[in-house]
Amino acid sequence: MTWPGGAEVASQVGVGGGARAGSAAGPAACARTPRPEMAAPGLQLCAVAALLPLLLLCLPLRARADEHEHTYQDKEEVVLWMNTVGPYHNRQETYKYFSLPFCVGSKKSISHYHETLGEALQGVELEFSGLDIKFKEDVMQTTYCEIDLDKGRRDAFVYAIKNHYWYQMYIDDLPIWGIVGEADENGEDYYLWTYKKLEIGYNGNRIVDVNLTSEGKVKLVPNTKIQMSYSVKWKKSDVKFEDRFDKYLDPSFFQHRIHWFSIFNSFMMVIFLVGLVSMILMRTLRKDYARYSKEEEMDDMDRDLGDEYGWKQVHGDVFRPSSHPLIFSSLIGSGCQIFAVSLIVIVVAMIEDLYTERGSMLSTAIFVYAATSPVNGYFGGSLYARQGGRRWIKQMFIGAFLIPAMVCGTAFFINFIAIYYHASRAIPFGTMVAVCCICFFVILPLNLVGTILGRNLSGQPNFPCRVNAVPRPIPEKKWFMEPAVIVCLGGILPFGSIFIEMYFIFTSFWAYKIYYVYGFMMLVLVILCIVTVCVTIVCTYFLLNAEDYRWQWTSFLSAASTAIYVYMYSFYYYFFKTKMYGLFQTSFYFGYMAVFSTALGIMCGKFQIYWQFSIGI
Repeated sequence: MTWPGGAEVASQVGVGGGARAGSAAGPAACARTPRPEMAAPGLQLCAVAALLPLLLLCLPLRARADEHEHTYQDKEEVVLWMNTVGPYHNRQETYKYFSLPFCVGSKKSISHYHETLGEALQGVELEFSGLDIKFKEDVMQTTYCEIDLDKGRRDAFVYAIKNHYWYQMYIDDLPIWGIVGEADENGEDYYLWTYKKLEIGYNGNRIVDVNLTSEGKVKLVPNTKIQMSYSVKWKKSDVKFEDRFDKYLDPSFFQHRIHWFSIFNSFMMVIFLVGLVSMILMRTLRKDYARYSKEEEMDDMDRDLGDEYGWKQVHGDVFRPSSHPLIFSSLIGSGCQIFAVSLIVIVVAMIEDLYTERGSMLSTAIFVYAATSPVNGYFGGSLYARQGGRRWIKQMFIGAFLIPAMVCGTAFFINFIAIYYHASRAIPFGTMVAVCCICFFVILPLNLVGTILGRNLSGQPNFPCRVNAVPRPIPEKKWFMEPAVIVCLGGILPFGSIFIEMYFIFTSFWAYKIYYVYGFMMLVLVILCIVTVCVTIVCTYFLLNAEDYRWQWTSFLSAASTAIYVYMYSFYYYFFKTKMYGLFQTSFYFGYMAVFSTALGIMCGKFQIYWQFSIGI
């Protein structure tokens, strides 16, 4: 396939996407061609009852169809699934393959069901191609159907070609990409690729490689008939079954020296921050202790005449409950859960190649989030109890549904747009019901278990000093010591430690790269934890030293402000690193980037705040 126009030449789009010679992966190649002990009685029974729905949730994750055994006998049927079609620049704007007026082969139709929740949520819409393919049996070029090209069908194809539509197919869970057609140099005539030339590699009784060559360029003329054809050639391959997805990966991108340099740079920042925090606190605290010791030797009159300032003056107010403790505790509990989910999913992804199964990453994240609900209840419920909160049931409900409500609310809004566009990303009603059942019958009961454990095991205040009955007046302070300024400045360094990794993560999600370097992600998560803790220690100390004891929200928000900078970076990425367009893709991008940034901010806010409560500053 030559772009633009010209002689009929084969264009190879393989399993890793790319030319047969082994060029770049996937649709990018297509685009380049145009382009403890329980305290409450009966709590054990409660925990078992709450875990039963979670065990049921695991069952569909393990369901497998016959084709997913990945082993074939000679001349056994091999199914070619047609997935979705859509504009190259809008990765999430996809439609059913047969929403374009393609024709289907004559072979009897096979229905496909969503095997996992993640597959349904990601808009996977597999439809049988109707092509007769058998294991190790070559097929010469064969016409499998004919398109009666009237004006409406031609207009649909022309629109698809103008917007660089590409399509995705699957053979034995191996994706294949191809382009619908091309235009000539003047953009006046449009051509459709009508011949799918499949070359399938096998190793023993397993399929390990698939390549697609698009040929047969036919001009789109109204009121004509277009014959669609295919051929299959089987070849023996030395590729191991375990390594068959390696062609999808792009080591030159993810393991670029810039990636390594950013990790090294972040480690240098961590060493600098830890050293700076240690030096500042040790020198300042030594001076403060010396001054306070000197004041203790003074008589009462000298002490009254002396200057009283610093963090020791607010020791009777520093453990005063925060404002809006119910919301505050719910945010802390949610942040702990998000951190637990992130840690577990990254570890699982490092051990298992989750990218080899459709929707497995999202399914794993949903399962882990539901399973870690007791973490949310424990930390949020215990913190609320220690702050003297009495409406613990309300706090439990808010903590349990805070993140699900945010995610589902955003998805619900975007779903309306997807339905209007007739996009495959429109979430089916049955999937919505399944998500609601997980929230009410898995997340809520497990959150209740965690809340009861937290209130009984660590819900009693153990502050090292007594809280004053009358709040101390807060003196005036310099403008740069105001909580608003501290909050705005607090997120700069945490964002600086992760923004390079954000680029790689964004590219893997919004463009056509498969993220697989989860070791890098684990390092960045550790770096983010350390940097955030160091920054919030300094922010909290300066605030208390200015005799402002309202540190809880300031400490939380100074770390959570990282989300603001991440969301601002997403605007830069959208306008300068992508070519997205249209209402659906724009809403999808900024909607889910807002969800991602908010969740990241809640997780960052959790890093320091609960640790400070635990050790009593």
